[in-house]
Amino acid sequence: MAHYYDSMPDTPSERRTVEYRANGLNFRFVTDTDVFSRNDIDKGSDLLMNSVIEDIKSRGARKGERLLDLGCGYGVVGIVMKSVFMAFDVIQVDVNSRAVSLARENAERNNVKISKCVQSDILSALDKDDIFDIVMTNPPVRAGKQTVFSFYEQAYEHMAPGAQIYAVLQRKQGAPSTEKKLIELFGNCESIAISGGYRVMKAVKEKGQ
Repeated sequence: MAHYYDSMPDTPSERRTVEYRANGLNFRFVTDTDVFSRNDIDKGSDLLMNSVIEDIKSRGARKGERLLDLGCGYGVVGIVMKSVFMAFDVIQVDVNSRAVSLARENAERNNVKISKCVQSDILSALDKDDIFDIVMTNPPVRAGKQTVFSFYEQAYEHMAPGAQIYAVLQRKQGAPSTEKKLIELFGNCESIAISGGYRVMKAVKEKGQ
């Protein structure tokens, strides 16, 4: 059985289009079989985007900030964030080749310029000097805790001092263990949004780490 976290999906293609609205903007995304949340924008990603947009606006966005959409699926998070913060430099990665292809197509469909969208086993395809100010992820909990923790560990190595990572999980699918792991890595973690069983957690890479 194929999963959305498989690298080379082989289930026959059944494309469809889903619509989404965020920050007063309308989006249309093409989805397909064997990609995450193919029938609609999942509640976790919706909460993640809206809470992070609010958080960034509250502290003030800076031109040229580099944002990593980690496990981008068919591209929703990175495309929405680039549309809201047009001066950001957005990179997208996903292990799923079909998802990456869709993410690239969806960027074009929504007239968004993504700097780079690559197939990658977590961050293995990125250069060591690919460093980010913001990391956003709705991690693949069905791939297992070790994979989810590897998302955080590898993201940490690619984050600048003062950078923030935002992760969304359901409490019943690992939010408490993610909070513990982020505190272990970063020395801090706060919940910036809780809704419908989902929690958006934020950790900051302190200067000197």
